[in-house]
Amino acid sequence: MKLTILGCYAATPRTITNPTSQVLEIKNRLFLIDCGEGTQVQLRKNKIKFSKINHIFISHLHGDHFFGLIGTISTFALLGRTTDLHIYGPKGVKEIINLQLRLSNSWTTYELFFHELESKESEVIFEDNRVIVKTIPLKHRVYTNGFLFQEKPGERKLNVDAVQQYDIHTAYYQKIKNGGDVTLDDGTVIENEKLSFDPIPAMSYAFCSDTVYHEDILPIIKDVDVLYHESTFLESEAPLAFKTLHSTAKEAARIALKANAKQLVLGHYSTRYDGIERFKEEAEEIFPNVLLGDDGRSFEF
Repeated sequence: MKLTILGCYAATPRTITNPTSQVLEIKNRLFLIDCGEGTQVQLRKNKIKFSKINHIFISHLHGDHFFGLIGTISTFALLGRTTDLHIYGPKGVKEIINLQLRLSNSWTTYELFFHELESKESEVIFEDNRVIVKTIPLKHRVYTNGFLFQEKPGERKLNVDAVQQYDIHTAYYQKIKNGGDVTLDDGTVIENEKLSFDPIPAMSYAFCSDTVYHEDILPIIKDVDVLYHESTFLESEAPLAFKTLHSTAKEAARIALKANAKQLVLGHYSTRYDGIERFKEEAEEIFPNVLLGDDGRSFEF
């Protein structure tokens, strides 16, 4: 599982920072999460192939999380894209994008599918044979969702020595990989555990931006492998974080600790600060495994 941060700063873009957008590669799927201004430029800088992105997830309709969407859609069209593109986001995103396309007479060369979200409860919004994606209802100034990406468990690994020992025909190999037992000609049942090894553990990633400290999400993200949680402010600005329905680095760490997350990635920093090292320092007072998200950084898990 690989996470590439295209941008992870709050509010307006600067010459040295970009608003929220990131790419998650999981089970050979590439998902674009949020699409702040300049996302298509950041995709180029990070050498991410546009053609591999078929699903875009928008957390909420604040500009620093979706103002780059129309530009990205248009860039895809200018490059002659023909593959379908699916966009998941709050109700209203379809109207906004279609209005821009219509008034600029810039219709896409490919099918554009909108999956508009309104539920305040967690729901499955994408699923294929490898990955499942659920919403994480967040608490912000407008309707907002985070997203939980979960790998589906892979096949079990064949124990070659064991199947040869029991002289099991190759016709049963797929059944064994699927977790099934095998009955020999004499009626003996060989349990699957003797014929295969556990698959590589499935990974999970939770994206939570923007939100005030919100423990209601804990059951949804419990035991997540990697948690990206907004940390707009340091603890000295905790009252401002509460007022604007954002979180501090320490609050992000408390969520990670209570969710039993294995790894915390911080981001969505306010541009009022000169640097971001203090975010890590404050979070590590609560939770030990902290990574600082920053524009252009990639993490492999």
